[in-house]
Amino acid sequence: MPESKKIIPEPFIRWAGGKRWLLKHIDGLLPQVVNNYHEPFLGGGSIFWHFKNSQRITRNAFLSDSNEELINCYTQIQHNCDAVINILKSYKNEKEFYYELRATEPQNNIYRAAKFLYLNATSYNGIYRVNREGKYNVPFGYRKKDVLFDFDNMTCCSSFLDGSVNLATRDFWGVVDNLQMGDLVFLDPPYTVAHENNGFIEYNQHIFSWEDQERLARLVQHISENNAYFILTNAAHPSILELFNNLGNMYTLQRHSTIGGKGAKRNAVNEYVFTNI
Repeated sequence: MPESKKIIPEPFIRWAGGKRWLLKHIDGLLPQVVNNYHEPFLGGGSIFWHFKNSQRITRNAFLSDSNEELINCYTQIQHNCDAVINILKSYKNEKEFYYELRATEPQNNIYRAAKFLYLNATSYNGIYRVNREGKYNVPFGYRKKDVLFDFDNMTCCSSFLDGSVNLATRDFWGVVDNLQMGDLVFLDPPYTVAHENNGFIEYNQHIFSWEDQERLARLVQHISENNAYFILTNAAHPSILELFNNLGNMYTLQRHSTIGGKGAKRNAVNEYVFTNI
């Protein structure tokens, strides 16, 4: 009997601004092994899954985000994956069902995770956005797929979220609570400024302000002063270059823009990567 194909874990959440595109560039920046791994802007977790699969993390992973629904989703996949999958199997990829489920407010954390994953899979571009009352308000995305979820991958991800993986809902500065010499911190903040122009994105300004960027610069300096490593991605913008340029080596990498309205162009844009490795 032939051996079954090994499943390599991939992000089970699609995330606007995700870093799958960075994987082809990042190996040249990474140390072979790290002590503990930290990712305080978790999102889809592309870099974590890459690290975990390549067995570069010798001790623990500390994954966090300020988005409580996101972290609950990871936590339920970590501890209650089969229960989440069973719920998802009953959901329909239909507009009417989408809006019915979007309007619900499940109190059970497993159902909250299932709702989060369903909305993430079927909403417009997978964007996570809430209104002033904290209600998710992204429209149905008309995603034409017979199968919305890769349950085998989800189960594989659950096994990789083992006892060495710690999840928390918190501000990114919480990294310092567990930081040790030789650790690696991967930082992928929401971008405050538009790429390569002088304008500001008002939407992201509310999510991650310029003052947050300045706090992030202080965190990067703290990481280096404690003999740990960081990799930071950010928008290619003069103000970002001025803020972070003296805190590590800077690389300019190109990716394709994947967010936009109907008919929007998918143009190549530059992003900065700063690191002390």
